[in-house]
Amino acid sequence: MAAIEPWQLKGELALSCNCTVFCPCVLSLGQHPPTEGYCQTWGGVRIDKGHYGDIDLSGINMGLIIEIPGMMSRGKWTAGVYIDEAADVYQVKALTKIMSGKAKGSTFVLSILVGQFLGVFQKPVSYEVDGDVRRFKIPKIIDGEIAPVPGAKPGEYTTIENSKYWIGPQIIVAQSIKSKFRAFGRNWDFAGRSAEICALDWSGP
Repeated sequence: MAAIEPWQLKGELALSCNCTVFCPCVLSLGQHPPTEGYCQTWGGVRIDKGHYGDIDLSGINMGLIIEIPGMMSRGKWTAGVYIDEAADVYQVKALTKIMSGKAKGSTFVLSILVGQFLGVFQKPVSYEVDGDVRRFKIPKIIDGEIAPVPGAKPGEYTTIENSKYWIGPQIIVAQSIKSKFRAFGRNWDFAGRSAEICALDWSGP
């Protein structure tokens, strides 16, 4: 078995789900069900700086699909990963280890909770920031725009901090403007539903 290399991903994550605003999983850590009783979500990841051992992962975008039949903590998740077509074979292998949880560290929880892994697919993946809006696209699969919910102080967002949510220490509460996912027999539209944005700083093992 190949040794697990030290790794780190820094960047940003934008996530859109089927919950009404705002998704309770961020606070309940999966101890309470999503607002609809189940979770359907897609996420976009922008890696500004990253590596797996000596493999540079900087500048790669990824997409995620996750479906959870009930409370997060009970597992039986279905998950899939999209990696930008510009990534080479070594980068794809490294990111597959990280996103499957096999590289341990921040994403190890995925190896415990995901029961069905749909696979890793290479597609054109774009992650754009336009003012406050995040636009994420995978042609014919994901077409999303999400925006932060304004806070009480002018120019600041509504945020959740000091929770035990594994994705990040500060979550920006957001709402989807446009949110479509079509693949694997699924046809989702989460416009107006819950979303979140957070700075990404994952590492392992």
